[in-house]
Amino acid sequence: MKVSLLGVKIDDITMDQAFEKVQDLLKSPGKHYIVTPNPEFLLAAQKDFEFKKLLNEADLAIPDGVGLKLSGKIENTVPGTDLMERLISLSCDKGLTVGLIGGQNGVAEKLKECLLKKYPKLKVVVADGDLEVNSLGESTYRSKNAQKTISDVINSNQKGLDFLFVALGHIKQEKWISKNLPQLNVKVAMGVGGAFDYLSGSVPRAPLFIRNLGLEWLFRLIVQPWRIFRILRLVKYIWLLIFNSKFKI
Repeated sequence: MKVSLLGVKIDDITMDQAFEKVQDLLKSPGKHYIVTPNPEFLLAAQKDFEFKKLLNEADLAIPDGVGLKLSGKIENTVPGTDLMERLISLSCDKGLTVGLIGGQNGVAEKLKECLLKKYPKLKVVVADGDLEVNSLGESTYRSKNAQKTISDVINSNQKGLDFLFVALGHIKQEKWISKNLPQLNVKVAMGVGGAFDYLSGSVPRAPLFIRNLGLEWLFRLIVQPWRIFRILRLVKYIWLLIFNSKFKI
């Protein structure tokens, strides 16, 4: 069921339902993309209408973050990192091909190594190619052959990629996917933010019981104190929810 929060449409579904939906996308014709809205996404969408449009046009918009439940309209939480991991496991089981773009300091290559240790039969490629992306989602490259490298890696396999996970940070990754997916041989693209850091072990993730309590945000704050500035944005988000509910704007 689609729920609108601050003008952003979100699929209020469970993890299992999201997993099934992605498998349906794989079987359907065309190219598809998944977004992972959380309170930060919703705040950014109030100022960036192109970003809001991209979120609302996504084939799947999972409720990523317990902060969305504060609205009283969203019942479920589907962490993007967890969905990505399930899709990687599916890829290994079904012989699907996975691509990784983004991350910092070689984390995509590190993640590839970690995934191959856990899933030795996984077909996975890294195609970051010294990629940099500006706030408009436009690509720039640190090396002369980088653009060709990305295109070659993704399109070299006749079947292309089943999944492309893009970790460039919110707004940038969604705009990059929108601009580039039409030219890429990819079935399903997904913006995953900091998932590469967590799945590669570069940044510790909260234990499962803490996540189940809805306190992963607190664990992240302890591990990465600089996140306090991101947490403070939640205050603005709550105020907007109250204002929106009261005045029906």
